[in-house]
Amino acid sequence: MAAPMELSCWGGDWGLPSLQPESLTVMAYAKFSGAPLTVNIINNSWRAPKGDLPVLISEDIVISQPAKILNFLRKQKYNADYQLSAKQGADTLAYIALLEEKLLPALLHTFWIEAENYCSVTKPWFASRISFPLSLYLPGKMSREALNRIMLTRGGPPLYSLTEVEAQIYRDAKECLNLLSKRLGTSQFFFGDAPTTLDAFVFGFLAPIYKVCFPRVILQEHLKQLPNLCRLCDDILTCYFRSTVSGHSPAGQDTADANLQKLTQLVNKESNLIEKMDDNLRKSPQHPPRKLTTLKLAAGGEESSPWNRLSP
Repeated sequence: MAAPMELSCWGGDWGLPSLQPESLTVMAYAKFSGAPLTVNIINNSWRAPKGDLPVLISEDIVISQPAKILNFLRKQKYNADYQLSAKQGADTLAYIALLEEKLLPALLHTFWIEAENYCSVTKPWFASRISFPLSLYLPGKMSREALNRIMLTRGGPPLYSLTEVEAQIYRDAKECLNLLSKRLGTSQFFFGDAPTTLDAFVFGFLAPIYKVCFPRVILQEHLKQLPNLCRLCDDILTCYFRSTVSGHSPAGQDTADANLQKLTQLVNKESNLIEKMDDNLRKSPQHPPRKLTTLKLAAGGEESSPWNRLSP
């Protein structure tokens, strides 16, 4: 009897089982391959066994990062790629690398850097699912990490300013979407009638762009001009995540929007209050610090990219 497997991941909304691309990728692959995962919605990455989500736990084995999780599932005989040729396997790796290089920066920017999207949707959504006081800190930390990742990979010559970087990453993302659309063509999935690893990764990257209701929709507008990619996302949601795609009714959406607006105001008010308290502390009379015994904190593990390459 196979050991039970539990997947810890971020939760979802807007008809998606998760808003995090990494979690969506693993969840889709598990559905494609028939892996019996028990999904545990954590909604707080600091509670995860290894910090990053998603995390797969099987007995005493703990695995993070989508590529490593998918490789583990293959070793357990849950393989969505068994029918692929060597060339198709190589094509899968090439297209995943294309997604990471060309589309991921624009996805991060849409969620975490674009000010209107972050303040009205991303920040209040994540803050509402994280316990206080981390709800006031963790979304900002995730935003800073996204910006650092974008600037590290795209902020060198000849692109120095954030404005130049933004323009380039959206050009690259649109080019990537066009290539994916051309490769998919009229096929149901990228390699025929059955979904594979590539379909899981494409779904993980595209579904949040396609479904989340952002005020600034540069990438979403372009994606919706490519109906075969939208149809791929809809088909996967309908066939493999049917219980999560009912969405909101019009009246329910109005209520959700009103609640989100109230939450946004509350989070911003709390953030302003904390900033004001910090300012008051800085202005208060300062006394020489007392010498205290220093506690040495354990250093955290080295952070690694959640999008490591799949093994061939």
